[in-house]
Amino acid sequence: MKALVFHGPGKSSWDEVPDPGVKDAADAIVRIGAVTICGTDLHILKGDVPEVVPGTVLGHEAVGEVVEVGAEVRSVRPGDRVLVSCICACGRCRYCRESRYGQCLGGGGWVLGHLIDGTQAEYTRVPFADLSLHPLPAPLGDDDAVLLADIFPTAYEVGVLNGRVRPGDTVVVVGAGPVGLAAIVTSGLFGPGRIIAVDPDPSRLAAARGLGADAVVSAEEDPARLVADLTEGYGADVAIEAVGVPESFELCTRVVRPGGHVANVGVHGKPAVLHLEELWIKDVTITTGLVDTSSTPMLLRMAAAGRLPTAALVTHRFGLDAMEEAYGVFSEAAAEGALKVVLERSTV
Repeated sequence: MKALVFHGPGKSSWDEVPDPGVKDAADAIVRIGAVTICGTDLHILKGDVPEVVPGTVLGHEAVGEVVEVGAEVRSVRPGDRVLVSCICACGRCRYCRESRYGQCLGGGGWVLGHLIDGTQAEYTRVPFADLSLHPLPAPLGDDDAVLLADIFPTAYEVGVLNGRVRPGDTVVVVGAGPVGLAAIVTSGLFGPGRIIAVDPDPSRLAAARGLGADAVVSAEEDPARLVADLTEGYGADVAIEAVGVPESFELCTRVVRPGGHVANVGVHGKPAVLHLEELWIKDVTITTGLVDTSSTPMLLRMAAAGRLPTAALVTHRFGLDAMEEAYGVFSEAAAEGALKVVLERSTV
């Protein structure tokens, strides 16, 4: 089969690799129907995630069809159309029993495209299939479903839930890429009083407006001033960091009010300064986290009911064999006007 293989920082290619097979009785093999490229994949290519070794197939978001299952798999069978979760879960360890699947100690967590071969391929092996695959509701198209593998659960759990968004809150989302836009959408589920989006890209700010932001501001202007003006000087109740660079994290700590929450979602490759000399007195809560995907079944139901505009984030579509071209577009997202890139297997 063909797959996108990581060869070290700055190097990847669409290569011929062996087909995956069942290695454990809890495994399933999925024929990929649609897959996406995540900002985390770009971090891997930059060398920001050193655990990914050369030779690994990248990718952790996909939908497809089950073609083979191990003897212990009970919840899916060959022929089922499924969502491949970005997080795998053994279901037995302490963290899985607490629904903190991202911290799984039994061989799960974020493993696809990280510690084992991932989904940017024609086929992928999914461990712990009963908890790591989700049967798809019939009305849900691939464009809608594939964004529920990572982007929407991450934004909702690590951003909105960790940030404790409440009715009437002022929410600032720093970064209007796919995760930031999903944070805007899912923040709206809690009835905030105001959502403010911050990004340097005018096209992404326009997308943020279209998906529910009440105000937008360029990161190159003075976001802290706008937030202060809109909140009578109090600051944001919740600031969600959705970029993964020191400047965006530090901006969140500047715009949050005393007693507010900073929810860091972005994957950081460099240290960020924590200004405790300013924050110690403000009673600010700062959270980090890897998505658990415990919310995925609920989000799937909402998407199937038409309550989540997931496919609205998809700006570019490619055939699966155009993986290298798609990476080129996604890595130049601002110039290309790219939000989320989806690659689909040809039905011919």
